[in-house]
Amino acid sequence: MNKSGISTVTHFVLLGFAGPWNVQIILFSIILFVYILTLNGNMAIICAVRRDRRLHIPMYVLLANFSFLEIWYVTCTVPNMLGNFLSQTKTISFTGCFTQAYFFFSLGATECIFLSVMAYDRYLAICHPLHYPSIMTSQLCRILVCLCWLVGFLAHSITIFFISQLPFCGPNIIDHFLCDVDPLMALSCALAPIIEQVFYSVRSLIIIITILFILGSYVLVLRAVFQVPSSAGRQKAFSTCGSHLVVVSLFYGSIMVMYVSPTSGNSVTMHKIITLIYSVVTPALNPFIHSLRNKDMKFALHQVFCKMEII
Repeated sequence: MNKSGISTVTHFVLLGFAGPWNVQIILFSIILFVYILTLNGNMAIICAVRRDRRLHIPMYVLLANFSFLEIWYVTCTVPNMLGNFLSQTKTISFTGCFTQAYFFFSLGATECIFLSVMAYDRYLAICHPLHYPSIMTSQLCRILVCLCWLVGFLAHSITIFFISQLPFCGPNIIDHFLCDVDPLMALSCALAPIIEQVFYSVRSLIIIITILFILGSYVLVLRAVFQVPSSAGRQKAFSTCGSHLVVVSLFYGSIMVMYVSPTSGNSVTMHKIITLIYSVVTPALNPFIHSLRNKDMKFALHQVFCKMEII
């Protein structure tokens, strides 16, 4: 990826989580279990939406795409992390490191945009129920899904490409379990304040704009819900939005602490733990959160697992 003849670094060392061999084995087992859980849970949601025709509506189409996103989000970092737990060298190639960084931040940006589109869908369904079918059509849903992926993958493409063109003369040790841009910029032997500022600005704008959009949508949703006369209607509305709000809280709570709030006083270990929460733990919890209080999803998942047992 890097064409300049100045760089001498051909690979990076990801230190990951420090500890003796038995600790590494324990961490490997826990992360592997969470990874398998994430793959199975999100794949089950995708299969449930595909098989059950009652779920062929925008709300569940967005959820299926979100689950597909979560599978790739964990896959861009966890397999390499698992390999490093069992490795003595813990190395990753120069190209592999920047490829991982690109997909990690692109998928993270896509997740932010997806969560805001899902909030918009809930806003339309609750605040404009009569006009919802005519506004949120299948065609609009497909357009929004495509825009989520397109914008997410374009957002950081230019800045990460230019960061990869910076000279890296050594050292090549990254005290993290993934190739984060912050430590990569610190390892470069040339200053690039403009590129660095553009990257941080784009990252912060995506987080702040999407969270403000989500909060604004739910302020309007809550206002509409409290105007519903029956308690049963309010309960149904809260049940519809509850799972999405929990996912938003888990994801944005951790990334706001990591990337927006001042973190200079936090230890490197704390940075790793926060990153682990939103990049590994949250995707594993999402299938349970979305199906816990949703009767249609529970029924569809039951049908999927029943067919798997028969096979």
